[in-house]
Amino acid sequence: MQLHPRHFGRHLRGKLVAKLMKDIEGTCSGRHEFVVAITGIESVDKGLIRYGTGFVTFPMKHQCVVLRPFQGEILEAVVTMVNK
Repeated sequence: MQLHPRHFGRHLRGKLVAKLMKDIEGTCSGRHEFVVAITGIESVDKGLIRYGTGFVTFPMKHQCVVLRPFQGEILEAVVTMVNK
């Protein structure tokens, strides 16, 4: 997870978790996986400074609920937004 230095301070971990939830929840990951919700954060490791940008990359391990439908499975859904 990349974070701008202006977010550093006492609430760094909270901001990392909020950014992770904003960026990851509700997205498609890989070929057949949809991330429904993040359920927990296992670890946040030391950050690595990105040369030239000032951003810091924090390796994070998290647990999440995913939807992985089987081929040919029919899912009921309500379309609330179309991206393309």
